[in-house]
Amino acid sequence: MARGRPASTDRQADLRTLLRTLDLTYAAGAFGEVALQAAKANLTHEAFLYELARGECEYRAQRRIERDLLRSKLPREKTFRTLDLTRFGAPVQLQIEHLRAGTFVQEAINCIAVGRPGVGKSHVAAAVGHELILQGHPVYWTTTAALVQQLLAAKRDLRLPQALAKLDRFACLILDDIGYVQHDRDEMEVLFTLLSERYERRSVILTTNLVFSDWNRIFKDPMTTLAAIDRVVHHSVILDLMTVDSYRAKEASAQHHPELIPEPAAPAASLGAAV
Repeated sequence: MARGRPASTDRQADLRTLLRTLDLTYAAGAFGEVALQAAKANLTHEAFLYELARGECEYRAQRRIERDLLRSKLPREKTFRTLDLTRFGAPVQLQIEHLRAGTFVQEAINCIAVGRPGVGKSHVAAAVGHELILQGHPVYWTTTAALVQQLLAAKRDLRLPQALAKLDRFACLILDDIGYVQHDRDEMEVLFTLLSERYERRSVILTTNLVFSDWNRIFKDPMTTLAAIDRVVHHSVILDLMTVDSYRAKEASAQHHPELIPEPAAPAASLGAAV
């Protein structure tokens, strides 16, 4: 001990160093305050250690969520807190609640949200993605067109297997707006390869404004279209939002012609909770 320096100060500094060496970041910064609170509450040493360990676990969980959110590229504002579920019919609301529980990812089940532009398909998909991250499932959000271009570049550089392996780290891949792929043959092939790679292994959430009978616009070749639909729809949840009103159209009407706001549409008939 250095002359004139209290032993307790040395011990606290050494303890802080030891905790940081063990990568216990929270404990290194909070043990003094937790010890003081424990003393005031007459806690046992075991109870003090429990509180310190609990705080460390909560700190790590929050850090993990922040890292996964950053990596996911999810739109931060599109969560269940900002989603008006009452816009959807009761069957769809029930399906969304089941998706929110996250068990579909553990079973490698897909989800396809089908509806016209502006009905909330992307918002639902993103909100589910946020819930999955809170549950510990890694998620990646992207527009389908952007991801297809990335895969095409990887294929040209002979890195397509590596690119697919990188995407395989995500338990759920959210492909927004699958109907807006450019429909080039090479683009169709890499998209089909991606869906085939994840089939019955990893979950995919797709949003689209195209009903399945129009997916030939994406894949062109009839046999490839059927094969793609089979891989996506087999073991899937289908959210039928085709009769839901566009909230963007409602907002525009409310701003310019409040008297023209349409009555809510009748609840959509479900295409089935699982196929």
